[in-house]
Amino acid sequence: MLLQRFYHEGLAQASYMLACERAREALIVDPNRDVQQYIAAADSRGLRITHVTETHIHADYLSGALELARATGARLLLSGEGGSGWEYAFAARSGARLLRDGDVIEIGSVRIEAVHTPGHTPEHLTFVVSDRGAASPMGAFTGDFIFVGDVGRPDLLERAAGIEGTMRSGAKLLFESLRRFTEHYPDHLQLWPGHGAGSACGKSLGAVPQTTLGYEKLANWAFQLDDEESFVQAVLAGQPEPAPYFAIMKRLNRDGPPLLNGRPRPPLLAGERLAQTLAARALVLDLRGSEAFAARHILGTINLPVGRSFLSYAGWILPYDEDLYLLAPSRELADAAAAELAMIGIDRVAGWFHSETVEAQDYAAIPLVEPEHALDEVQHDALLLDVRNPSEWSAVHASGATLAPLGTLLSDASAFAKGRRILLMCASGSRSVIGASLLERAGFRSVASVCGGMLEWERRGLPVERTGAPMSVLHS
Repeated sequence: MLLQRFYHEGLAQASYMLACERAREALIVDPNRDVQQYIAAADSRGLRITHVTETHIHADYLSGALELARATGARLLLSGEGGSGWEYAFAARSGARLLRDGDVIEIGSVRIEAVHTPGHTPEHLTFVVSDRGAASPMGAFTGDFIFVGDVGRPDLLERAAGIEGTMRSGAKLLFESLRRFTEHYPDHLQLWPGHGAGSACGKSLGAVPQTTLGYEKLANWAFQLDDEESFVQAVLAGQPEPAPYFAIMKRLNRDGPPLLNGRPRPPLLAGERLAQTLAARALVLDLRGSEAFAARHILGTINLPVGRSFLSYAGWILPYDEDLYLLAPSRELADAAAAELAMIGIDRVAGWFHSETVEAQDYAAIPLVEPEHALDEVQHDALLLDVRNPSEWSAVHASGATLAPLGTLLSDASAFAKGRRILLMCASGSRSVIGASLLERAGFRSVASVCGGMLEWERRGLPVERTGAPMSVLHS
């Protein structure tokens, strides 16, 4: 048996290749859209990908299962559980086999049993792996069922996809699934989850790549609650805000994700076209870091630094129904950004501009204000907007600040006169510069970012409030 883990940092997402080396056959579990990585890994080991599957209909990234199956000729296996309304709409036309609780997949001498574990979603499956002839299973691909230190959130269908009344029912299903799973499987069972630390699919995911059922029973908070109602309240409390793109991912992954057909490579555009592009109000993303952007940038561009949080921010602020353009210092950075955006289905990257070839434009800078000066400005009628998420705000926020999350900042700020001084702050300074670029593009001209964000504000001992719940949300 061979097991290989693939991990996408920007999505905090894990996918797996499970293979029988004797039969030279492989199964891919929960692939993302970078399907070439799985094909290359299989080829390097002399394996043939014969089966492709996923644990559930994902909400945080666009699935690559259909595309990988098409590219390799593998059999596509999808959940047939969950009841009416939760079926894969493209299953029949793609020739997929629908899996139900207890169904078995065999890859050479490796046996994989599909176990229905609803809660995170109604159709969720966990795949339990055994060596043929072994007395006990060795591990399980748990998807968004059990994580290291946490369990899958049952609120996304209601909070992200707008399906009313599913949070509590999902939490109850999750409670029952956990009980059944722990009663049926041994403590030595290895667990290979679908996400790690930083994912919005839970609230306290651990960073280690795998765990065991026995350890989670000892250390995971969700296994310490024997009362259903206590569990329901605990699992629904404090979940991070779902990004708007989650609802789009859920729909596309259910109805049939579009095929990417190779790694995106946007065309290089002539520098003189940038002025025309900005004049047409097209979205142009400056991919540099926040400090460089704040110091000097082309007026009308939006800062979206390529890094670990790139997709998290993109999913909050970028539309799916418009072309967008990239401004980058290198082809490598532009290609990397386009490939990352494709992970969440943002495929309308119409081209990129090399930052050294663009013609002279109107340049601007975003002032970086020291926390003490920001506090003084607030006392003289400046508006301090905190662009973090409500859960971050609930833990601690600056006295005098108003919550205006990055994803709704433009609509929130539209309530204010554009002539008013606006100071933005976040956790460390990156999101506030992104927010300032959004406001600047919308016509706000007196916008600044608080240096170091909330981390620096607290470090300098400036006044804070700890409410435990959002006190002032502009868009509520």
